[in-house]
Amino acid sequence: MPKIPFHASGGLAVRSPFALLIAVLGLAACSAPTISPDGISASSPGSQTVPREAVGPPLRDAGYVLEPGDIIGISVWREPDLQDTVLVRPDGGISFPLAGEMDAEGKTIAEVSQDLTQRLEEFIPDPVVTVSLQQMEGNRVYVTGRVNQPGAFVLTRPVDVMQALSMAGGLSPFADKDAIKVLRRSGGRQIAIPFNYKAVQKGEGLRQNILLQAGDTLIVP
Repeated sequence: MPKIPFHASGGLAVRSPFALLIAVLGLAACSAPTISPDGISASSPGSQTVPREAVGPPLRDAGYVLEPGDIIGISVWREPDLQDTVLVRPDGGISFPLAGEMDAEGKTIAEVSQDLTQRLEEFIPDPVVTVSLQQMEGNRVYVTGRVNQPGAFVLTRPVDVMQALSMAGGLSPFADKDAIKVLRRSGGRQIAIPFNYKAVQKGEGLRQNILLQAGDTLIVP
């Protein structure tokens, strides 16, 4: 912190208005709260911190995640026999010449490209593999019931319950806001996850506002 000269009598020794301004700015900089790299205010006297649980966990991957039913295009540079359109099968796998069988479900386009490159390196020196998404048929959620625009919606990014309801045009006037459910298939069985729209709208019970998964059905009675 910059030193401010004082007279023996205890008063400030102001040599010039400019010097006083520099001293004041120095004091302000020293008392300002620090911000950590994750955007949360570091603890300091009198500062208000943001709880970490309010920020939420980081997303695993911001890219599109492949699901069964999606169709991808695969091509290898200077290899005309290694160009094909491939369907992600119901078991989540794909098949490609030389690379054989491999998993694609739950992976991004970049991850599939990397896996293919590693497998083809056994047969082709420095292969240049291009993978592109042709059709997004697998990553869908369904919103049905008393919403203004029910239907199937493709998940090109993470979407929570409130966002899905917005995509469906919002609730109709006669919707039962307290009895909304998310139907999800997990481990060979179907479960129903309750969602209270009124509470979430008030900022309460926010943990209910879960991220939807491919195949989820949102029912608004």
